[in-house]
Amino acid sequence: MSQFGSKKSAILPLYIPVILSYLLIYTPILSYFIAWAGSFYIFYHTWYSPSAYFKQDLPFSKQLMRPLFLIQLIFAGFMACTSIFFFLDHLGYRYLSKLNLGDSFLQKEKTFFIAECQRLSLLAHAALVTGIVMFINKEIKPPKYIFIESKNQLIKIALIIYILGLIAQQISGLSQVALPLTNIGISCAAVLFLRGILNKNIVHISIGASIFFSNFISASLSGYKEPIIVNIIILAIIFYPYYKRIILFLSVPVMYIIFYFLPSYNAIVRTSWSGEISAETAQAQAFETLIGNENEEEIAETNWSFLTNRFSEMSMFTEFVQYVPEKRDFYGWEIFNQSVLVLVPRVFWPEKPNIEEISMERVYEAGVANRLSSVSAKTRPVVDAYLSWGTFGVFFFLLAYGILVQAVCNRAEKMFGGYELGCIIIFNSLFQNLWRGNNFEFMFNNIFYAYLIMWFLWWIFKILLILVPNPNYR
Repeated sequence: MSQFGSKKSAILPLYIPVILSYLLIYTPILSYFIAWAGSFYIFYHTWYSPSAYFKQDLPFSKQLMRPLFLIQLIFAGFMACTSIFFFLDHLGYRYLSKLNLGDSFLQKEKTFFIAECQRLSLLAHAALVTGIVMFINKEIKPPKYIFIESKNQLIKIALIIYILGLIAQQISGLSQVALPLTNIGISCAAVLFLRGILNKNIVHISIGASIFFSNFISASLSGYKEPIIVNIIILAIIFYPYYKRIILFLSVPVMYIIFYFLPSYNAIVRTSWSGEISAETAQAQAFETLIGNENEEEIAETNWSFLTNRFSEMSMFTEFVQYVPEKRDFYGWEIFNQSVLVLVPRVFWPEKPNIEEISMERVYEAGVANRLSSVSAKTRPVVDAYLSWGTFGVFFFLLAYGILVQAVCNRAEKMFGGYELGCIIIFNSLFQNLWRGNNFEFMFNNIFYAYLIMWFLWWIFKILLILVPNPNYR
């Protein structure tokens, strides 16, 4: 079968649950559950079915950092699958236990909006995968450049780039550069750590583990969940091909810690933000609280609130869908245009508006957050796509999103000598924000500067002869 025929077989079945969920639009509870389960069907179809379409240059387990696997899992999982907790809460359940009296499965006005948002999320998931598959090329070609890896090459790259990233964090105005560089250093460290264990190289183990776990400790003191989870994901996926049983065995307790303990842990660590206590003291208090049995009810309450309102964006999404277009017309090109404008560096535009402020305007306008509160409730790609052009916008923007992530990954592998340096270290470090996505303003900004950094690093690596032209490239 031709590549076109194979892609067609991989893409068309993605829309079966989408169509079915829309046919049941007037039975919102059933429509919701079909749309929610539809994402799990898409995961199965794109990874395990006979029609699954992905490159065959590497075994399945050794290409999990490519967009079809990692970005689809995180982006679609966060967008479409986590809403189940919010929906159960809406039906009157908590941790699968019924709280209120009466029939939980009665339709309410809000039920229709939740089901609509879930259908849009499923459509976005299908469109994302469609874009990715469209730009996957099964033809196995040698990379355009070869990574010349001397004995300590990766150590030098890890140390130099990680230190540069830490320095950039201390300089005002370099945040766009600091985080991507730091991410590269962390990814290099994780690869070094793995190589050290596989080859029993104590130097690689020491340097890789030192960089990686020092960053992990720093993340644990930040009060944010995402850096901790990202570190765990990177380490697990890099080690998985070589230690499948260990990673799978550890996945259950690690998931339990992430979903049961981490929300409460971070809530306590954030008390250090006021400056009255240090992060280390707050961390010690967090461990003490989590260990104490008398705090079990408080932990359960905090975690359910996290699962229903912070882990899932469904609550915010439904408020926007109720507001647009009934109370306000679609934004059209407004959000897109201001996202392009903020790409102009402040040095050329001193009066450039604050990205956070302009992106929060639509949140305040829809009543999702109060202007007097300090909360940051930024939208996500599927929400901004809906606000701009409705259902049509969700499909076409997420289709473009899928095309973008796969095209950039292809480019990175071609430029940086293949999967390990190109995909694992460069693409997934520089474009890590694309794992979950952000609002249009921040996302356009992240993509633009990450792409510039990628080309700059490629140029530097060529000058230093870390990358050389591949004589076998055709």
